[in-house]
Amino acid sequence: MCARKMRPDELDVDAPLVSRLVAAQFPRWAGLPVERLVSSGTENAMFRLGTDKVVRLPRHPGAVESVAHEQRWLARLGPSLRVPAPVPLELGAPGAGFPWAWSVYRWLDGRNPVAGAVERPERLAADLGAFVAGLRAVDVPGGPPCPRGVPLVERDTFTRDAIARLAGRIDTDAVTALWEEALRVPGRTAPPVWAHGDLSPGNVLVADGGLAAVIDFGSVGVGDPAVDLIVAWNLLPASARGTFREAVGADDDEWARGRGWALSISLIQLPYYWDTNPALAENSRHVIKEILAETR
Repeated sequence: MCARKMRPDELDVDAPLVSRLVAAQFPRWAGLPVERLVSSGTENAMFRLGTDKVVRLPRHPGAVESVAHEQRWLARLGPSLRVPAPVPLELGAPGAGFPWAWSVYRWLDGRNPVAGAVERPERLAADLGAFVAGLRAVDVPGGPPCPRGVPLVERDTFTRDAIARLAGRIDTDAVTALWEEALRVPGRTAPPVWAHGDLSPGNVLVADGGLAAVIDFGSVGVGDPAVDLIVAWNLLPASARGTFREAVGADDDEWARGRGWALSISLIQLPYYWDTNPALAENSRHVIKEILAETR
């Protein structure tokens, strides 16, 4: 889990700052205890406010636009989702020395699952598949493009650069071959649909072995939803992937694109967060290992 800085342009945020922001802008909550939540997230700092709210503040300039984006689209998508999602309560303004907008959401119970230690993998696989399928079917028009709902070729330069940086650390010949195979998979020809865009273990909450909630909709949008298949490799064991795939209804090409997304994301994350975010780096290594094992 990571509370340290991961980028040179990242701001220092702490519980006293959050208390000042809340007291100044939402005085009805002044005096509520504020506790920092340490997570593997890279975009936002999260603080529990009292017992039933959570505050999210962007950690760096690149995360600022997602504040309004998430608030807008969660309000429209939330009622149609098959599992709980964050409920926006307030949109905070810059203040107390903090330069950007920030959010207050309703607290959601649950914990982040850990790849390799999923308690009831078949149940979680079915639940995640139902969530992905349900999101794809949501009829909310006018959705923005999903940043990751694009052809894999758009990530080619970044992925190959990451592979070069990982020379001597992983089997670069093997992952290069897998990446080039993914690039040859036919793209989506059906109309764009909704996708979460960042379905990682840190954005999944579980309780009693099942899916309790999905959080962080900062990348939600419409496009090729194959990116949401990444959870098959970044969280689920091989034994449960078939259950997830069946629940989603992914054909061979979409499944291959999803595996390409999982590989690309992990390859790019690994050298970038190798030292600054151990949990994310470890999950990236896990994904690469799982995909290599599956394709050999």
